[in-house]
Amino acid sequence: MAWRIGVDSGGTFTDVCLFDEDSGKVEIWKVSSTPDDPSRGITTGVVEGLDQVGKTAKDLSFLGHGTTVATNALIELRGVKTGLIVSDGFRDLLEIGRQKRPNLYDMNAEKPEQLVSRDLRREVPERMKYDGTIDVPLDEAALRAELRELAGQDIKSLAVCFLYGFLNTEHEELAKRVIAEELPDVFVSTSHDVAPEFREFERLSTTVVNAYLGPVMQRYIRRLKENLAEIGLEIAPQLTQSNGGVIGFDTAANLPVRTVLSGPSTGVVAAQAIGKMSGFDNIITFDVGGTSSDVALLQNGVCQLTGEADVHGYPIKAPMLDIHTVGAGGGSIAHVDSGGLLKVGPRSAGAHPGPVCYGLGSTEPTVTDANIVLQTLNPVEILGGRMKVRRDLAVASVQRLADKLGLGVMETAQGIISVVTANMAKAIRVISVQRGHDPRDYALMAFGGAGPLHAARLARELDMGKVIVPLTPGTLCALGLLLTDLRADFAISRLLPLDDSALASIDAGFADLMGQAGAWFDAEEISEDRRVMTRTADMRYMGQNYELSVAVPAGPITPETFKALEEGFEAAHRQRFGFVAEGEQIQLVTLRLEAAGVVNKAQFKPQPVEGHDASAAQIDTRDVYMAEAGDFVSCAVYARDRLRPGNVIQGPAIVEQMDTTTVILPDMSGTVDTYLNLILEVKA
Repeated sequence: MAWRIGVDSGGTFTDVCLFDEDSGKVEIWKVSSTPDDPSRGITTGVVEGLDQVGKTAKDLSFLGHGTTVATNALIELRGVKTGLIVSDGFRDLLEIGRQKRPNLYDMNAEKPEQLVSRDLRREVPERMKYDGTIDVPLDEAALRAELRELAGQDIKSLAVCFLYGFLNTEHEELAKRVIAEELPDVFVSTSHDVAPEFREFERLSTTVVNAYLGPVMQRYIRRLKENLAEIGLEIAPQLTQSNGGVIGFDTAANLPVRTVLSGPSTGVVAAQAIGKMSGFDNIITFDVGGTSSDVALLQNGVCQLTGEADVHGYPIKAPMLDIHTVGAGGGSIAHVDSGGLLKVGPRSAGAHPGPVCYGLGSTEPTVTDANIVLQTLNPVEILGGRMKVRRDLAVASVQRLADKLGLGVMETAQGIISVVTANMAKAIRVISVQRGHDPRDYALMAFGGAGPLHAARLARELDMGKVIVPLTPGTLCALGLLLTDLRADFAISRLLPLDDSALASIDAGFADLMGQAGAWFDAEEISEDRRVMTRTADMRYMGQNYELSVAVPAGPITPETFKALEEGFEAAHRQRFGFVAEGEQIQLVTLRLEAAGVVNKAQFKPQPVEGHDASAAQIDTRDVYMAEAGDFVSCAVYARDRLRPGNVIQGPAIVEQMDTTTVILPDMSGTVDTYLNLILEVKA
């Protein structure tokens, strides 16, 4: 038997999902993360997960891995000492940015720390014109002089970003060759390799972030490769990108900026696959881990890509799934602010010491502690009995908070849940209501270790009619690694009017992108029959400052293609902004090509319905504090692995499994579908 394994390394737990290609059997496992060296936790998870099925690393046909190494290094500013080479006159662009004030009325708001100090930013004479023609040749002698000065500063990495370098790469390529001669041991990022798109500041920021994280990711990948080789892994492992696809370790080491959403992206990939199987086209995903909640909107079964995001104050231009994150997770710490109000997050207790109930020395109550106090979570043990918890410690910590607020313990614990639910609802409104989508038209798919725990109340807050809880929600991101393809995205900026005069330029642009994709396919050794390419274009009205992505029809670029692009743009503009500007010139901004190497994925088969009666799955009863009743309510407790297709559970009830707990409110029922998803609905 050949097994496939997906490993998602989070801030609190490392999740493992195993799939047997022959039988279709799925197994899951969790181990504590090791923040000091994430590769250790990953290797431990792989070994222990394989032990559960009696296999070793030699039996694996695929290993996919999602990581937060790049994200955490950026957030915690643990990158390397980085230098920067820019066009003459652009030394301070990194600090000037776009002169936006994200906190307009906060005079004390702090700007993110600069990743490259001013003394390590160096200018060299060179200049490209707006059309890519050379105005001032690169002064190679001046470049060498600057590099020799930087050599004495002990830099580990160097970013290169020249004006209009995305239109003509000649100067950046020359600079890269010179740097290889002068500073052969320094990691180098050039803007045309990292983000070959217009908007100077965002391209510069992305290139700097990539350089800042490059050596960190290289060290991590080297350690992980060595650890996996020691346990006998014989295949080439893959790493998740922010776009939901996977790439080889070497590519990820050179482009770490493309992995900043590595972890949550595969959860969305799995949600797309499960939604398609189960007949749900429109879904809002709700992924709650130990430190944050990630939400995304899937319309017609697809999550849109975005070409730009702001990660901890640093703009990044890289293809990524449109995922919105807030600091609201199981480990989020509750506190009283200076105005005497209850707040939850964004500070998190993390994996160590973790929530108070873990008994590892933490004293500040978290969302998990509140759930232990309310007994929505098992007050004795979690993780299927593998981890004991201390409800008495959780109660004491919430009591200290309650004393500050002048409330009772249960009121305070429920208050923590209500506040974090409001934070989660706000995140969903950002990706739905603010973009012209009504959440009531969507089902809520809850996963992550704490998603199903909060999903019912969140759905009620947003007036959403259905909640989908997958079979293995706590390890869904790991499962997503078994449902995704090898993938790379290529882009080229070309500011062109949407008319016949642009035909040749657009055709040539896509031909260039197809050439890059072909080289990538060859490097990854992807056979011709498994190569898929999809084209899109970023478009806007002339003079607009933001673009919308529109699908480009297959086949040669013709006037009919332009007609389809115009219709697609107007439909997208009406969806997002509620109107179209009749008669305004439409402009093409960036051409994009998604290249996918299709791999064999985990396949799931529907199971026959076995009847409504779920009594065989009931394992206990527990008093749970329900705000809806204002007191403790006796709830039936069910074992998720004993539920069969067709079983119906009437709320109030609790469903427990190793990787999560699902709460069913008094006015709800839960039905198990043929793919073993648990579907929650308000009772008729």
